[in-house]
Amino acid sequence: MFNIKANLSGTTLNIALEGLLDTQTAPKLEEVITEKIGAADEVNFDLAGLEYLTSAGLRVLLTAQQEMDDKDGKMTMANVNDEIMEVFEMTGFTDVLTII
Repeated sequence: MFNIKANLSGTTLNIALEGLLDTQTAPKLEEVITEKIGAADEVNFDLAGLEYLTSAGLRVLLTAQQEMDDKDGKMTMANVNDEIMEVFEMTGFTDVLTII
């Protein structure tokens, strides 16, 4: 199971993720980001409900970060649990992402 709640408020895009972000669900997130990120100067991910993350999900997050970097925008990850943080640390994503 995977749920995405995305809300564009002005130029701030808030995205809450719940469930498993893997090869099956990453395209769904990529679609939402592609649709909404163009209007955003800031993207905030709430990962409180994210239970699992694979390389496919990491790729989508990295692509979003690169797009925000290209337009001098801001992207943050909030409420990162220990399991997801471990994935970020093992892959070096803690050096790329802003985790609050």
